[in-house]
Amino acid sequence: MADIDYAIQATGLSKQFGSLVAVNNVDLNVPAGKIYGFLGPNGSGKSTTIRMLCGLLTPTSGSATVLGLDTRKEAEALKQKIGYMTQKFSLFEDLTVRENLEFVSTIYTLSGRTRKARVAELLTEFDLADRSRQYAGTLSGGQKQRLALAAATLHRPSILFLDEPTSAVDPQNRRDFWETLFELADQGATILVSTHYMDEAARCHNLAILDQGVKVADGSPRQLGKEITSQVIEVIAQDPNTARNCLSDESAITSITQLGVRLRVLMPKQQRDGVQLVQKRLGEAGIEAEVEAVFPDLEDVFVAVTELRRREDEGKQDSQGEAA
Repeated sequence: MADIDYAIQATGLSKQFGSLVAVNNVDLNVPAGKIYGFLGPNGSGKSTTIRMLCGLLTPTSGSATVLGLDTRKEAEALKQKIGYMTQKFSLFEDLTVRENLEFVSTIYTLSGRTRKARVAELLTEFDLADRSRQYAGTLSGGQKQRLALAAATLHRPSILFLDEPTSAVDPQNRRDFWETLFELADQGATILVSTHYMDEAARCHNLAILDQGVKVADGSPRQLGKEITSQVIEVIAQDPNTARNCLSDESAITSITQLGVRLRVLMPKQQRDGVQLVQKRLGEAGIEAEVEAVFPDLEDVFVAVTELRRREDEGKQDSQGEAA
């Protein structure tokens, strides 16, 4: 039985498709009643991991429990207790909004009286009452998103799995969607959401960063910022491209990212006097700039942990080559 403090626990979770290792030895502990994020680019294993946790895919190795249920042995029972929203709109476009919700309610075997009341409640809650007779295929991206979330929550699941739920909507709809997620979490729901948006990941209580199927970091956004092995130095210059070129050959610098007139410079924490080093290099080139150490944001964290993994992999390959 899983720890009651955790809604989801996984140990050594892996999935292989032929020679492709999509998810590699992932461990997870997702606290109940929190929003937990999967951050990573396409192909990082987010969707595959979610499908294994939902009981839709059988792991090649490893195990997972969701709400105390074994995802291998109790997948059918699990499906009645969770809500799942895919990246692509998966409801029926040739049914009306109301008909879609009524159909989903039959899947979860709600009684007639309960079904009618629940559908009416969701139409109001998700601002779809005036669209109830409209065909789902004619809805806007934001309206489809609200309908999909309404369907996923129809049976009041304890856990919601949301796979890239905001990829096709505008910033205002994304913001409204997240307000709804926080309300659901306040009501006790556990939410696991995958995203490749840094600002969305920063809204999560905790998150895991996935890179090519491997979990490379796990914790709250602030905890991850404290724990990375890199220091972050921000450079503000009138000509940031020239400043970047000036710093690009500095061996102590592991990464430089340009954001408008700002540069985010990463170097190992053990590098002493990082700010002074950057100031010296820019000064020698006659480049005026403001230089200061700053707290890492999630993009800094993502770059730092993925670059560290790549260097470690390259080191292993070099060692294997020398041994051969």
